[in-house]
Amino acid sequence: MNQGSVATANGGSGTDSVGVQIQQSRRLPDFLQSVNLKYVKLGYHYLISNLLTLCFVPLIAAIAIQVSQMNLDDLRHLWLHLQYNLVSIIICSAILVFGLTVFIMTRPRPVYLVDYSCYRPPDHLKAPYSSFLEHSRLTGDFDESSLEFQRKILERSGLGEDTYVPQAMHNIPPTPSMAAAREEAEEVMYGALDILFRNTNVNPKDIGILVVNCSLFNPTPSLSAMIVNKYKLRGNIRSFNLGGMGCSAGVIAVDLAKDMLQVHRNTYAVVVSTENITQNWYFGNKKSMLIPNCLFRVGGSAVLLSNKSNDRRRAKYKLIHVVRTHKGADDKAFRCVYQEQDDAGKTGVSLSKDLMAIAGGALKTNITTLGPLVLPISEQLLFFAMLLVKKLFNAGVKPYIPDFKLAFDHFCIHAGGRAVIDELEKNLQLLPIHVEASRMTLHRFGNTSSSSIWYELAYIEAKGRIRNRNRVWQIAFGSGFKCNSAVWQALRNVKPSVNGPWEDCIDKYPVKLST
Repeated sequence: MNQGSVATANGGSGTDSVGVQIQQSRRLPDFLQSVNLKYVKLGYHYLISNLLTLCFVPLIAAIAIQVSQMNLDDLRHLWLHLQYNLVSIIICSAILVFGLTVFIMTRPRPVYLVDYSCYRPPDHLKAPYSSFLEHSRLTGDFDESSLEFQRKILERSGLGEDTYVPQAMHNIPPTPSMAAAREEAEEVMYGALDILFRNTNVNPKDIGILVVNCSLFNPTPSLSAMIVNKYKLRGNIRSFNLGGMGCSAGVIAVDLAKDMLQVHRNTYAVVVSTENITQNWYFGNKKSMLIPNCLFRVGGSAVLLSNKSNDRRRAKYKLIHVVRTHKGADDKAFRCVYQEQDDAGKTGVSLSKDLMAIAGGALKTNITTLGPLVLPISEQLLFFAMLLVKKLFNAGVKPYIPDFKLAFDHFCIHAGGRAVIDELEKNLQLLPIHVEASRMTLHRFGNTSSSSIWYELAYIEAKGRIRNRNRVWQIAFGSGFKCNSAVWQALRNVKPSVNGPWEDCIDKYPVKLST
């Protein structure tokens, strides 16, 4: 009897469990647990971004239904009504035409990026780790502590074995003369410009605006005058030479060219960005001034911009926004990248320990300005709501970081160093593929200063990732302290130009970097 009771109890329990399982299987899943938040956010983004369209659709449908129900008498009455109000119609039409004319005449002229080129130095200028350290030792200027410091910096830098230093630094002893510095500048600038003019079939005499930026080498005559002389540019060219503006000067140069193209119609502008290493190598033992030796390498770019409407068909990109941030009013920011002499009287560029914190503050200011221009309305509303909650309720919530991946398809972050790229990847919540171009540019070419963002764009093109209407964000940091952004929109599926910097090695990348 006890056994039967036990059997009955077990049987009842089994039946109940099956029933519970069937009942549970008919329930909807717990979406709060199963739905990935990023897909909810993406749906919210699409809903808000298309809210205006969704509001207009019912209105248009209602108008279409009303028109379809009108007969000939209704149309005749409408015509008579318009005839009796002819004066009002003429006045409204005149105001509309006048407004459209003013809008067309005063709107900014579009600026097109026809093409660009990046200089690739010859192989004999490559500086593998072993050669770099051996040459540093043979100069006799560095003590053992400095040599060991440079070795550690190189190992952690993210640079590869194929970066380039100028010929003067390959000589033993080094020959950092004015003549050698001019030679480096000529090789880089003319090398990039020759490729640009050849690829675009543009006659140098058609160039109306020339902007050159180089931070640390500013001879007389200027670098821009050297280019005018080399290519026999026309006598009324508007030429500019920007110096001392650091690694973000490339974006500043583009901004200056853009402003000039708003004033001067139907012309081309060329922007040349480079840095000169020959006379700016540091031969002392101050640690903060040794870091640039390990990071900066030979490189340069040349960019052809146009405001000609017929260039839109062959241009690669259209310039959408340029946002510039300058923190020079703050003393720490002003001195965080500073050219000076050490105690032994040797000149170099000193990098402050506060550099990353200052760069973060400049980035925050820059993206605060850039965000409203590029972010979808959904992200702006989320950001505003979180800010409101924090202000009104003094809540200890973290500030909402807008998702810039919704605004941009590609990111060209200045390859200033591994730490810079790491911090931006973390703070902007980017994926590894978004910073791949920056990391690979740093590995292959090193920190080429203001031209690095163009090597990165060339990498993305060489990988075949640029599609029509894709948006590209170029962001660079420089002494002063400055953070500058440029936003471009692709006008077609962009293919890499001939003689690009990655032409002989793109299949080897991305490479796995040591941690």
